[in-house]
Amino acid sequence: MSIYDSGIYQFFTGLLNDVAWLYILLPCVFVGGIYLTVGSGAVQFRRFGFAMRNTAGKLFHKQESGEGSVTPLQAVTTALAATVGTGNIVGTSQAIAMGGYGAVFWLWIAALLGMVIKYAEVTLAIQYRERDAHGDWVGGPMYYIENGMGPKWKWLAAAFSILAALASFGIGNMSQSNSIVGSINNAVTALVPGFTGQVVLNWVVGILLAAMTGLVLFGGIKRIGAVTEKLIPFMSIAYILMTLFVILFNLKGVGPAFGKIFSAAFTPRAVLGGAAGITLRQAVVWGLRRSAFSNEAGLGSAPIAHAAAHCKSPVDQGIYGIFEVFMDTIVICSLTALTIIISGVDITFGVKPGSALITAAMGTVVNEKLSAVFVAVALSLFAYSTILGWSLYGTRCVQHLLGMKAAKVYQVIFIVVIVVGCVSSLDFVWNIADTLNGLMAIPNFIALFALSPVVFKLTKDYFHRYDLEKNKHE
Repeated sequence: MSIYDSGIYQFFTGLLNDVAWLYILLPCVFVGGIYLTVGSGAVQFRRFGFAMRNTAGKLFHKQESGEGSVTPLQAVTTALAATVGTGNIVGTSQAIAMGGYGAVFWLWIAALLGMVIKYAEVTLAIQYRERDAHGDWVGGPMYYIENGMGPKWKWLAAAFSILAALASFGIGNMSQSNSIVGSINNAVTALVPGFTGQVVLNWVVGILLAAMTGLVLFGGIKRIGAVTEKLIPFMSIAYILMTLFVILFNLKGVGPAFGKIFSAAFTPRAVLGGAAGITLRQAVVWGLRRSAFSNEAGLGSAPIAHAAAHCKSPVDQGIYGIFEVFMDTIVICSLTALTIIISGVDITFGVKPGSALITAAMGTVVNEKLSAVFVAVALSLFAYSTILGWSLYGTRCVQHLLGMKAAKVYQVIFIVVIVVGCVSSLDFVWNIADTLNGLMAIPNFIALFALSPVVFKLTKDYFHRYDLEKNKHE
Protein backbone atom coordinates (compact mmCIF):
# COMPACT_ATOMS: atom_id res chain seq x y z
CA MET A 1 0.00 0.00 0.00
CA SER A 2 1.38 3.43 -0.98
CA ILE A 3 1.41 6.41 1.37
CA TYR A 4 -1.40 7.99 -0.71
CA ASP A 5 -3.73 5.10 0.23
CA SER A 6 -3.01 5.23 3.97
CA GLY A 7 -5.78 6.37 6.29
CA ILE A 8 -3.58 8.95 8.03
CA TYR A 9 -2.60 10.59 4.72
CA GLN A 10 -6.22 10.60 3.50
CA PHE A 11 -7.44 12.15 6.77
CA PHE A 12 -4.63 14.73 6.89
CA THR A 13 -4.98 15.92 3.30
CA GLY A 14 -8.73 15.29 3.00
CA LEU A 15 -11.05 15.89 5.95
CA LEU A 16 -8.58 17.92 8.05
CA ASN A 17 -7.64 20.03 5.04
CA ASP A 18 -11.30 20.79 4.26
CA VAL A 19 -12.09 21.71 7.86
CA ALA A 20 -9.06 24.02 8.14
CA TRP A 21 -9.60 25.82 4.84
CA LEU A 22 -13.30 25.67 4.03
CA TYR A 23 -14.87 25.96 7.45
CA ILE A 24 -12.29 27.96 9.43
CA LEU A 25 -9.85 29.89 7.25
CA LEU A 26 -12.22 31.02 4.52
CA PRO A 27 -14.66 32.63 7.00
CA CYS A 28 -11.74 34.09 9.02
CA VAL A 29 -10.18 35.76 5.98
CA PHE A 30 -13.44 37.31 4.83
CA VAL A 31 -15.01 38.15 8.21
CA GLY A 32 -11.67 39.04 9.83
CA GLY A 33 -10.54 41.06 6.82
CA ILE A 34 -13.77 43.08 6.74
CA TYR A 35 -13.70 43.57 10.52
CA LEU A 36 -10.07 44.79 10.49
CA THR A 37 -10.81 47.01 7.49
CA VAL A 38 -13.69 48.74 9.27
CA GLY A 39 -11.91 48.97 12.62
CA SER A 40 -8.71 50.41 11.16
CA GLY A 41 -10.55 52.98 9.08
CA ALA A 42 -9.84 51.03 5.86
CA VAL A 43 -6.15 51.72 6.31
CA GLN A 44 -5.14 49.61 3.29
CA PHE A 45 -7.32 51.80 1.01
CA ARG A 46 -7.42 55.25 2.63
CA ARG A 47 -3.68 55.21 3.40
CA PHE A 48 -2.57 53.26 0.34
CA GLY A 49 -0.66 56.22 -1.15
CA PHE A 50 1.06 56.84 2.19
CA ALA A 51 2.00 53.16 2.44
CA MET A 52 3.50 53.08 -1.08
CA ARG A 53 5.45 56.33 -0.59
CA ASN A 54 6.94 55.08 2.66
CA THR A 55 7.73 51.55 1.50
CA ALA A 56 8.29 51.21 -2.27
CA GLY A 57 9.29 54.89 -2.38
CA LYS A 58 12.10 54.32 0.12
CA LEU A 59 13.34 50.87 -0.89
CA PHE A 60 16.56 52.21 -2.37
CA HIS A 61 17.25 54.88 0.26
CA LYS A 62 20.10 54.20 2.66
CA GLN A 63 18.71 52.62 5.83
CA GLU A 64 20.26 51.89 9.19
CA SER A 65 19.81 49.01 11.60
CA GLY A 66 20.12 49.11 15.35
CA GLU A 67 21.74 46.64 17.69
CA GLY A 68 20.17 43.18 17.31
CA SER A 69 17.99 44.35 14.42
CA VAL A 70 17.99 44.65 10.64
CA THR A 71 16.98 47.55 8.39
CA PRO A 72 13.29 47.87 7.42
CA LEU A 73 14.32 46.96 3.84
CA GLN A 74 16.10 43.80 5.00
CA ALA A 75 13.09 42.87 7.12
CA VAL A 76 10.63 43.35 4.25
CA THR A 77 12.84 41.58 1.71
CA THR A 78 13.29 38.68 4.11
CA ALA A 79 9.50 38.52 4.44
CA LEU A 80 9.07 38.99 0.68
CA ALA A 81 11.67 36.28 0.15
CA ALA A 82 9.31 33.90 1.92
CA THR A 83 6.22 35.15 0.08
CA VAL A 84 7.43 35.92 -3.47
CA GLY A 85 8.09 32.38 -4.59
CA THR A 86 6.44 29.36 -6.14
CA GLY A 87 3.06 30.67 -4.94
CA ASN A 88 3.28 33.40 -7.56
CA ILE A 89 4.13 31.04 -10.41
CA VAL A 90 3.08 27.47 -9.59
CA GLY A 91 0.45 28.55 -7.05
CA THR A 92 -1.32 30.91 -9.46
CA SER A 93 -1.23 28.23 -12.17
CA GLN A 94 -2.83 25.78 -9.74
CA ALA A 95 -5.50 28.29 -8.73
CA ILE A 96 -6.60 28.54 -12.38
CA ALA A 97 -6.34 24.81 -13.09
CA MET A 98 -8.20 23.76 -9.91
CA GLY A 99 -10.62 26.67 -9.50
CA GLY A 100 -11.07 27.95 -13.05
CA TYR A 101 -10.48 31.49 -14.29
CA GLY A 102 -12.78 32.82 -11.56
CA ALA A 103 -10.30 31.73 -8.88
CA VAL A 104 -8.16 34.72 -9.91
CA PHE A 105 -11.00 37.08 -8.89
CA TRP A 106 -11.24 35.47 -5.46
CA LEU A 107 -7.47 35.54 -5.19
CA TRP A 108 -7.70 39.35 -5.63
CA ILE A 109 -10.49 39.70 -3.05
CA ALA A 110 -8.49 37.67 -0.54
CA ALA A 111 -5.45 39.87 -1.25
CA LEU A 112 -7.35 43.15 -0.74
CA LEU A 113 -8.48 41.87 2.66
CA GLY A 114 -5.07 40.28 3.19
CA MET A 115 -3.40 43.70 3.03
CA VAL A 116 -5.07 44.81 6.27
CA ILE A 117 -4.62 41.37 7.86
CA LYS A 118 -0.86 41.45 7.28
CA TYR A 119 -0.74 45.10 8.37
CA ALA A 120 -2.30 44.04 11.69
CA GLU A 121 0.08 41.08 12.05
CA VAL A 122 3.21 43.17 11.48
CA THR A 123 2.00 45.99 13.73
CA LEU A 124 1.38 43.54 16.58
CA ALA A 125 4.74 41.84 15.98
CA ILE A 126 6.57 45.13 16.59
CA GLN A 127 4.34 46.11 19.52
CA TYR A 128 4.95 42.88 21.45
CA ARG A 129 8.45 41.83 20.37
CA GLU A 130 11.27 41.17 22.84
CA ARG A 131 15.03 40.57 22.97
CA ASP A 132 16.42 37.04 22.97
CA ALA A 133 19.52 35.76 24.77
CA HIS A 134 21.77 37.16 22.03
CA GLY A 135 20.17 40.61 22.19
CA ASP A 136 18.32 40.17 18.86
CA TRP A 137 14.74 41.33 18.40
CA VAL A 138 12.34 38.37 18.13
CA GLY A 139 8.59 38.44 17.62
CA GLY A 140 5.61 37.09 15.74
CA PRO A 141 2.29 35.47 16.72
CA MET A 142 3.81 33.35 19.50
CA TYR A 143 5.08 36.53 21.15
CA TYR A 144 2.03 38.74 20.63
CA ILE A 145 -0.14 35.90 21.92
CA GLU A 146 1.93 35.55 25.11
CA ASN A 147 2.77 39.22 25.69
CA GLY A 148 -0.52 40.63 24.43
CA MET A 149 -3.11 38.09 25.52
CA GLY A 150 -1.38 37.05 28.74
CA PRO A 151 0.30 33.99 30.33
CA LYS A 152 -2.86 31.88 30.34
CA TRP A 153 -2.66 31.80 26.53
CA LYS A 154 0.83 30.27 26.44
CA TRP A 155 -0.69 27.04 25.15
CA LEU A 156 -1.98 28.91 22.09
CA ALA A 157 1.45 30.45 21.49
CA ALA A 158 2.97 26.97 21.75
CA ALA A 159 0.36 25.59 19.33
CA PHE A 160 1.28 28.24 16.77
CA SER A 161 5.00 27.57 17.19
CA ILE A 162 4.54 23.82 16.71
CA LEU A 163 2.27 24.16 13.67
CA ALA A 164 4.43 26.86 12.06
CA ALA A 165 7.63 24.87 12.62
CA LEU A 166 6.00 21.85 10.96
CA ALA A 167 4.53 24.01 8.19
CA SER A 168 7.98 25.34 7.40
CA PHE A 169 8.89 21.90 6.09
CA GLY A 170 5.97 22.06 3.63
CA ILE A 171 5.27 25.59 2.38
CA GLY A 172 8.79 26.89 2.96
CA ASN A 173 10.88 23.87 2.12
CA MET A 174 9.64 20.77 0.25
CA SER A 175 7.20 22.60 -2.05
CA GLN A 176 9.94 25.08 -2.95
CA SER A 177 12.74 22.57 -3.57
CA ASN A 178 10.29 20.34 -5.46
CA SER A 179 9.36 23.25 -7.74
CA ILE A 180 13.04 24.01 -8.35
CA VAL A 181 13.86 20.51 -9.58
CA GLY A 182 10.64 20.43 -11.60
CA SER A 183 11.52 23.62 -13.47
CA ILE A 184 15.15 22.52 -13.95
CA ASN A 185 13.97 19.18 -15.36
CA ASN A 186 11.68 21.05 -17.78
CA ALA A 187 14.57 23.23 -18.91
CA VAL A 188 16.98 20.30 -19.34
CA THR A 189 14.36 18.31 -21.28
CA ALA A 190 13.76 21.31 -23.55
CA LEU A 191 17.48 21.70 -24.22
CA VAL A 192 18.27 17.96 -24.39
CA PRO A 193 15.25 16.02 -25.70
CA GLY A 194 15.22 12.43 -24.48
CA PHE A 195 17.16 13.22 -21.30
CA THR A 196 16.74 10.31 -18.84
CA GLY A 197 18.89 11.34 -15.88
CA GLN A 198 16.17 13.15 -13.90
CA VAL A 199 16.61 11.05 -10.75
CA VAL A 200 20.34 11.74 -10.50
CA LEU A 201 19.79 15.40 -11.40
CA ASN A 202 17.20 15.77 -8.61
CA TRP A 203 19.62 14.36 -6.03
CA VAL A 204 22.46 16.62 -7.23
CA VAL A 205 20.25 19.73 -7.19
CA GLY A 206 18.90 18.79 -3.75
CA ILE A 207 22.36 18.40 -2.22
CA LEU A 208 23.65 21.65 -3.76
CA LEU A 209 20.54 23.52 -2.62
CA ALA A 210 20.90 22.15 0.91
CA ALA A 211 24.56 23.22 1.04
CA MET A 212 23.79 26.75 -0.21
CA THR A 213 20.98 27.12 2.34
CA GLY A 214 23.21 25.96 5.18
CA LEU A 215 25.87 28.56 4.35
CA VAL A 216 23.34 31.38 4.66
CA LEU A 217 21.12 29.94 7.40
CA PHE A 218 23.86 29.50 9.98
CA GLY A 219 24.78 33.16 9.55
CA GLY A 220 21.49 34.25 11.17
CA ILE A 221 18.92 36.85 10.12
CA LYS A 222 21.51 39.51 9.24
CA ARG A 223 23.08 37.23 6.62
CA ILE A 224 19.63 36.20 5.34
CA GLY A 225 18.66 39.88 5.13
CA ALA A 226 21.87 40.75 3.29
CA VAL A 227 21.17 38.08 0.66
CA THR A 228 17.46 38.77 0.20
CA GLU A 229 17.78 42.56 -0.12
CA LYS A 230 19.93 41.96 -3.24
CA LEU A 231 18.07 38.94 -4.62
CA ILE A 232 14.43 40.01 -4.25
CA PRO A 233 14.43 43.29 -6.26
CA PHE A 234 16.48 41.75 -9.10
CA MET A 235 14.41 38.61 -9.58
CA SER A 236 11.06 40.39 -9.13
CA ILE A 237 11.87 43.00 -11.79
CA ALA A 238 13.15 40.35 -14.24
CA TYR A 239 9.99 38.24 -13.84
CA ILE A 240 7.68 41.25 -14.12
CA LEU A 241 9.40 42.41 -17.33
CA MET A 242 9.11 38.94 -18.89
CA THR A 243 5.39 38.63 -18.13
CA LEU A 244 4.76 42.18 -19.37
CA PHE A 245 6.53 41.30 -22.63
CA VAL A 246 4.17 38.34 -23.18
CA ILE A 247 1.13 40.42 -22.22
CA LEU A 248 2.07 43.33 -24.51
CA PHE A 249 2.62 40.87 -27.37
CA ASN A 250 -0.99 39.67 -26.82
CA LEU A 251 -2.42 43.05 -25.82
CA LYS A 252 -5.75 42.44 -27.57
CA GLY A 253 -6.31 39.46 -25.30
CA VAL A 254 -6.17 41.45 -22.05
CA GLY A 255 -9.83 42.54 -22.20
CA PRO A 256 -11.17 39.04 -22.93
CA ALA A 257 -8.90 37.63 -20.19
CA PHE A 258 -10.44 39.95 -17.60
CA GLY A 259 -13.85 39.03 -19.01
CA LYS A 260 -13.15 35.33 -18.37
CA ILE A 261 -11.96 36.07 -14.83
CA PHE A 262 -15.00 38.15 -13.82
CA SER A 263 -17.63 36.03 -15.59
CA ALA A 264 -16.23 32.79 -14.14
CA ALA A 265 -15.94 34.24 -10.62
CA PHE A 266 -19.57 33.44 -9.81
CA THR A 267 -20.58 31.04 -12.59
CA PRO A 268 -17.50 28.98 -13.51
CA ARG A 269 -19.51 26.32 -15.35
CA ALA A 270 -20.99 28.94 -17.70
CA VAL A 271 -17.48 29.80 -18.88
CA LEU A 272 -15.70 26.46 -18.64
CA GLY A 273 -18.62 24.15 -19.28
CA GLY A 274 -19.77 21.29 -17.10
CA ALA A 275 -16.97 19.04 -18.35
CA ALA A 276 -14.42 20.94 -16.27
CA GLY A 277 -16.33 19.98 -13.13
CA ILE A 278 -15.44 23.25 -11.35
CA THR A 279 -17.99 24.75 -8.96
CA LEU A 280 -18.27 28.19 -7.36
CA ARG A 281 -17.02 26.71 -4.08
CA GLN A 282 -13.88 25.45 -5.79
CA ALA A 283 -13.27 28.83 -7.40
CA VAL A 284 -13.54 30.60 -4.03
CA VAL A 285 -11.52 28.05 -2.05
CA TRP A 286 -8.69 27.74 -4.59
CA GLY A 287 -8.49 31.52 -4.95
CA LEU A 288 -8.21 31.84 -1.16
CA ARG A 289 -5.74 28.97 -0.82
CA ARG A 290 -3.35 30.22 -3.42
CA SER A 291 -3.66 33.82 -2.25
CA ALA A 292 -2.65 32.68 1.24
CA PHE A 293 0.11 30.47 -0.15
CA SER A 294 1.39 33.41 -2.17
CA ASN A 295 1.24 36.36 0.26
CA GLU A 296 0.85 34.43 3.57
CA ALA A 297 -1.55 37.03 5.01
CA GLY A 298 -3.21 35.44 8.02
CA LEU A 299 -0.69 32.65 8.40
CA GLY A 300 1.38 34.64 10.91
CA SER A 301 4.70 33.86 9.25
CA ALA A 302 5.87 37.22 7.85
CA PRO A 303 5.59 39.08 11.20
CA ILE A 304 8.44 36.89 12.46
CA ALA A 305 10.80 38.56 9.97
CA HIS A 306 9.35 42.06 10.47
CA ALA A 307 9.81 41.81 14.23
CA ALA A 308 13.57 42.21 13.72
CA ALA A 309 13.24 45.57 11.93
CA HIS A 310 14.73 48.80 13.23
CA CYS A 311 11.73 51.15 13.16
CA LYS A 312 10.26 54.10 15.03
CA SER A 313 6.79 52.67 15.69
CA PRO A 314 4.68 49.55 15.04
CA VAL A 315 2.67 51.30 12.31
CA ASP A 316 5.85 52.40 10.49
CA GLN A 317 6.65 48.74 9.90
CA GLY A 318 3.01 47.65 9.65
CA ILE A 319 2.51 49.51 6.39
CA TYR A 320 5.14 47.24 4.82
CA GLY A 321 2.55 44.47 5.23
CA ILE A 322 0.23 46.40 2.90
CA PHE A 323 3.03 46.82 0.35
CA GLU A 324 4.00 43.14 0.56
CA VAL A 325 0.57 41.75 -0.23
CA PHE A 326 -0.03 44.32 -2.98
CA MET A 327 3.30 43.59 -4.67
CA ASP A 328 3.13 39.84 -4.22
CA THR A 329 -0.46 39.10 -5.20
CA ILE A 330 -2.09 42.09 -6.88
CA VAL A 331 0.97 42.68 -9.09
CA ILE A 332 3.00 39.48 -9.57
CA CYS A 333 0.22 36.86 -9.30
CA SER A 334 -1.99 38.93 -11.61
CA LEU A 335 0.77 39.12 -14.21
CA THR A 336 1.21 35.34 -14.01
CA ALA A 337 -2.54 34.77 -14.41
CA LEU A 338 -2.86 37.15 -17.37
CA THR A 339 0.19 35.62 -19.06
CA ILE A 340 -1.36 32.14 -18.84
CA ILE A 341 -4.88 33.15 -19.87
CA ILE A 342 -4.06 35.40 -22.83
CA SER A 343 -1.48 32.96 -24.21
CA GLY A 344 -4.23 30.48 -25.02
CA VAL A 345 -2.27 27.46 -23.79
CA ASP A 346 -4.26 24.33 -23.03
CA ILE A 347 -5.19 24.01 -19.35
CA THR A 348 -6.08 20.61 -17.93
CA PHE A 349 -8.66 21.66 -15.35
CA GLY A 350 -8.77 19.55 -12.20
CA VAL A 351 -5.09 18.59 -12.38
CA LYS A 352 -2.43 20.48 -10.42
CA PRO A 353 0.29 21.77 -12.75
CA GLY A 354 3.88 22.54 -11.85
CA SER A 355 5.85 25.18 -13.74
CA ALA A 356 4.97 23.69 -17.14
CA LEU A 357 1.91 25.95 -17.61
CA ILE A 358 3.71 29.29 -17.27
CA THR A 359 6.63 27.89 -19.30
CA ALA A 360 4.26 26.98 -22.14
CA ALA A 361 2.57 30.40 -21.90
CA MET A 362 5.86 32.27 -22.24
CA GLY A 363 6.92 29.83 -24.97
CA THR A 364 4.11 31.12 -27.20
CA VAL A 365 6.00 34.42 -27.55
CA VAL A 366 9.67 33.63 -27.00
CA ASN A 367 11.67 30.54 -27.99
CA GLU A 368 10.43 27.51 -26.03
CA LYS A 369 13.94 26.64 -24.89
CA LEU A 370 14.53 30.21 -23.72
CA SER A 371 11.19 30.16 -21.91
CA ALA A 372 12.07 26.91 -20.11
CA VAL A 373 15.48 28.24 -19.04
CA PHE A 374 14.05 31.60 -17.89
CA VAL A 375 11.32 29.95 -15.79
CA ALA A 376 13.86 27.52 -14.31
CA VAL A 377 16.17 30.37 -13.28
CA ALA A 378 13.34 32.62 -12.02
CA LEU A 379 11.60 29.85 -10.12
CA SER A 380 14.88 28.65 -8.63
CA LEU A 381 15.70 32.14 -7.33
CA PHE A 382 12.14 32.70 -6.08
CA ALA A 383 12.00 29.32 -4.36
CA TYR A 384 15.50 29.57 -2.89
CA SER A 385 14.68 32.93 -1.32
CA THR A 386 11.48 31.43 0.11
CA ILE A 387 13.49 28.59 1.65
CA LEU A 388 15.76 31.17 3.33
CA GLY A 389 12.82 33.14 4.69
CA TRP A 390 11.01 30.11 6.06
CA SER A 391 14.19 28.69 7.59
CA LEU A 392 14.18 31.80 9.78
CA TYR A 393 10.49 31.37 10.67
CA GLY A 394 10.91 27.77 11.72
CA THR A 395 14.07 28.59 13.67
CA ARG A 396 12.31 31.33 15.63
CA CYS A 397 9.36 29.03 16.43
CA VAL A 398 11.58 26.22 17.72
CA GLN A 399 13.69 28.77 19.61
CA HIS A 400 10.53 30.06 21.30
CA LEU A 401 9.46 26.54 22.24
CA LEU A 402 12.70 24.80 23.18
CA GLY A 403 15.55 27.32 23.18
CA MET A 404 18.61 28.10 21.04
CA LYS A 405 20.20 24.62 21.12
CA ALA A 406 17.04 22.96 19.82
CA ALA A 407 16.83 25.61 17.09
CA LYS A 408 20.26 24.52 15.82
CA VAL A 409 19.05 20.91 15.60
CA TYR A 410 15.96 22.10 13.73
CA GLN A 411 18.15 23.92 11.20
CA VAL A 412 20.06 20.73 10.42
CA ILE A 413 16.79 18.82 9.91
CA PHE A 414 15.44 21.67 7.75
CA ILE A 415 18.48 21.43 5.47
CA VAL A 416 18.08 17.63 5.12
CA VAL A 417 14.37 17.98 4.25
CA ILE A 418 15.33 20.18 1.27
CA VAL A 419 16.80 17.07 -0.35
CA VAL A 420 13.65 15.08 0.51
CA GLY A 421 11.53 17.68 -1.28
CA CYS A 422 13.70 17.42 -4.39
CA VAL A 423 13.08 13.68 -4.74
CA SER A 424 9.39 13.56 -3.67
CA SER A 425 6.27 13.70 -5.86
CA LEU A 426 4.49 16.99 -6.61
CA ASP A 427 1.06 16.01 -5.22
CA PHE A 428 2.44 14.68 -1.92
CA VAL A 429 4.43 17.85 -1.26
CA TRP A 430 1.65 20.33 -2.09
CA ASN A 431 -1.07 18.40 -0.22
CA ILE A 432 0.99 18.36 2.97
CA ALA A 433 1.87 22.06 2.59
CA ASP A 434 -1.80 22.99 2.05
CA THR A 435 -3.04 21.36 5.25
CA LEU A 436 -0.22 22.69 7.46
CA ASN A 437 -0.82 26.21 6.09
CA GLY A 438 -4.44 26.07 7.09
CA LEU A 439 -3.76 24.74 10.58
CA MET A 440 -1.05 27.26 11.54
CA ALA A 441 -3.33 30.19 10.71
CA ILE A 442 -5.95 29.20 13.29
CA PRO A 443 -4.02 30.33 16.44
CA ASN A 444 -2.94 33.47 14.59
CA PHE A 445 -6.50 34.53 13.74
CA ILE A 446 -7.59 33.98 17.34
CA ALA A 447 -4.87 36.43 18.38
CA LEU A 448 -5.75 38.92 15.63
CA PHE A 449 -9.37 39.06 16.77
CA ALA A 450 -8.39 39.28 20.46
CA LEU A 451 -5.78 42.03 19.95
CA SER A 452 -7.60 43.97 17.23
CA PRO A 453 -8.42 46.88 19.64
CA VAL A 454 -4.65 47.38 20.06
CA VAL A 455 -4.22 47.59 16.27
CA PHE A 456 -7.09 50.05 15.96
CA LYS A 457 -5.73 52.34 18.71
CA LEU A 458 -2.16 52.31 17.36
CA THR A 459 -3.46 53.09 13.85
CA LYS A 460 -5.77 55.87 15.02
CA ASP A 461 -3.10 57.54 17.18
CA TYR A 462 -0.39 57.28 14.52
CA PHE A 463 -2.40 58.80 11.69
CA HIS A 464 -3.93 61.43 13.98
CA ARG A 465 -0.39 62.66 14.71
CA TYR A 466 0.57 62.36 11.06
CA ASP A 467 -2.44 64.41 9.89
CA LEU A 468 -1.73 67.11 12.50
CA GLU A 469 1.89 67.40 11.35
CA LYS A 470 0.82 67.44 7.72
CA ASN A 471 -1.70 70.22 8.32
CA LYS A 472 0.93 72.32 10.10
CA HIS A 473 3.13 72.34 7.01
CA GLU A 474 0.36 73.14 4.54
